[in-house]
Amino acid sequence: MSDHTEAEPSPYAEVETALRDEFAGVHSATTVTRCVEAAHYGALEVTGHAHPSLVERIARKHLHVLALVAGERG
Repeated sequence: MSDHTEAEPSPYAEVETALRDEFAGVHSATTVTRCVEAAHYGALEVTGHAHPSLVERIARKHLHVLALVAGERG
């Protein structure tokens, strides 16, 4: 018997991967992760649930807004 236990994969790992690919060259992986985390906590706070598809939609909106703001500054 092994004492080694593996951490369960994040239900948002696929969301992060998809958004990293979608926003490659626009946002860093760290920014994508932070937006996914913020979307997760925001969804929980507002709806009490954080289904991956909802988290993905919220995070994508955040990333689009950040890209627009960065474009206005540059």
